[in-house]
Amino acid sequence: MKFISWNVNGVRACMNKGFTDFVNAENPDFMCIQETKAQPEQVEFPELSQYKYVMNSALKKGYSGTLIFYKEEPLSVNYGLIDGKYNDEGRVITLEYPTFYLVTAYVPNSQEELKRLDYRMQFEEDLKEYFKTLNKPIIYCGDLNVAHNEIDLKNPKANTRNPGFSIEERTKFGLLLDEGYTDTFRYLHPEVVKYSWWSYRFRAREKGIGWRIDYFLVSNSLSSKINKADIYDQVLGSDHAPVLLDIDI
Repeated sequence: MKFISWNVNGVRACMNKGFTDFVNAENPDFMCIQETKAQPEQVEFPELSQYKYVMNSALKKGYSGTLIFYKEEPLSVNYGLIDGKYNDEGRVITLEYPTFYLVTAYVPNSQEELKRLDYRMQFEEDLKEYFKTLNKPIIYCGDLNVAHNEIDLKNPKANTRNPGFSIEERTKFGLLLDEGYTDTFRYLHPEVVKYSWWSYRFRAREKGIGWRIDYFLVSNSLSSKINKADIYDQVLGSDHAPVLLDIDI
């Protein structure tokens, strides 16, 4: 099965920058989207009629939001974490299938001076507890807003107290992996330097000054089934690149 995840930084804007052409060319089984910045009544996808989709929008218009395109009908759909937590920001969608759960998330950014770090840390704790309620292997993807190790960003020393590379965020991500999850890209490419996000400032993408903050994680029981994990770092349309997982499941 082929899974793609992409923070599109506004799905309506991205649709004007080749989004539907990319999806149709790649033809994934699942297309997971973060930062939709849209309400359901604001979007239509006539050129993607081969898919159905579910959408979790933030209460605040033009902010956050997640969406999953799928071909095979899920057994169930869940929005948010336990008791629908974080639905006010449209952070999480889960699709259940006979042999796995697919979870996409737009993890909160800790923001400048880490002023939202506590909120971010609580989200991570709630996510771990939610995963414990799922009784099948998990495929977890999205903009996880953390560069785990120094290899995952261009300038690690200059960013040690910046959002996405604080020791708190990196440690929390490592603790999630310790719960029994595999970073699929790093599993197949332990030494490869490749980024999935670039600031719009200072021509960062052109200069190769990036971060790897978009991921596919899978339950360790699925790691032997990974065929391919990659980052489409040449695909434009957002400040993030799409990320790929091909897996036998």
